[in-house]
Amino acid sequence: MKKTYFIWLSIHCVVWVLAYWEFAANLNARRLTGLVAFLVLLFIVLLFKEKPLIQTLLFCSQALLTILIFYPINNELSPYAIIVQSLIIAEAVFYLSRVKSSVVIAVQLASAALILMISTLTTSQLFWCALYYLLLVVALLYHQVIHNKEKEARLSNEALFEEYRNMKRQLLVEEQQARQDERMLIGHEIHDSVGHKLTALLFQFEAFRLTAAEKDKETVGKLKELAEQSLEETRQAVRSFKQREVGGLQGVIQLIRKLEIESFMKINFSVRHGAFAAPLTGEQSFAIYRAVQEALTNIMKHSSTREAQVNFESPGGSIFRFEVINAVTHDRYFQEGYGLKAMRERLEKVGGTLEIDYEAHRFLVRGTIRLADWGGSDD
Repeated sequence: MKKTYFIWLSIHCVVWVLAYWEFAANLNARRLTGLVAFLVLLFIVLLFKEKPLIQTLLFCSQALLTILIFYPINNELSPYAIIVQSLIIAEAVFYLSRVKSSVVIAVQLASAALILMISTLTTSQLFWCALYYLLLVVALLYHQVIHNKEKEARLSNEALFEEYRNMKRQLLVEEQQARQDERMLIGHEIHDSVGHKLTALLFQFEAFRLTAAEKDKETVGKLKELAEQSLEETRQAVRSFKQREVGGLQGVIQLIRKLEIESFMKINFSVRHGAFAAPLTGEQSFAIYRAVQEALTNIMKHSSTREAQVNFESPGGSIFRFEVINAVTHDRYFQEGYGLKAMRERLEKVGGTLEIDYEAHRFLVRGTIRLADWGGSDD
């Protein structure tokens, strides 16, 4: 409402400056009092935007004040009276409901009728003035009907869109829950079948070792050790099924939120050029997540600042690029450690590259991955 209020205010300023030039010589105490009261009401309308009844009273008061301001001198009608009255009616129709704006219109038309009757106008002039007010009111009320219908349609569309977004969120949650339940079921089946059989096999190996000949005990021991390793790997697989590991952009967003809450880091996150729509594989998505995680962890460990910039982009749809930028306050010796080397190896496994840019005032980690289903050619 503030923007439209200042538009109306600007129009009033233009009209009142021109009107002042016209009757500055005939400005008396009555006109000055009415003008000051009108302008005061004009400036306080915005304060009552949540109270339409008070706004109705203010507009009606402005309509009555036009009588004091534009009361005909020498029975001559000022054209600015018609302009100001038209503005009051237009504002009432714009801000108020049909009933309340009709009240303001009735008061304003009554004020206009009084001014017209006092003025010396010919029958033809009175007819044209009456026709003008009639067409103005009809046009503004018609606009109000169309505007209200558009507003209702917009609110309905916004409600439907919000419901659609809620349904998509619910479907995503249910899909993730179904996937997790399936993982849990697979984990339980592995634990109940493979795990139990491996455990039974270990008991049998141990029983056989106790009764086996001395020359066979070493072989049986190796077999038992192999079975123990298989059992341990099975248990790790079951534990990984029960974990909910999040990768990709969604995992990065959760990681950023966690770091900002727990570590008081300020992270500026930017997604540009269709990064969300990039067709990343699960392995690529997880590699990006781990790379960003490692870069932010290094900032927490080694940087003197608690601020970082994370950028994602997919220019042209052919590659996916991420950048982690940290401001450096002083120069110091830099050497690529184990974390950055592991990050480089992980990206290279999924067809990506890693660049380290260390300058006087910033430290930049940039990873680039070529998208598998891009329509371009490698030739």
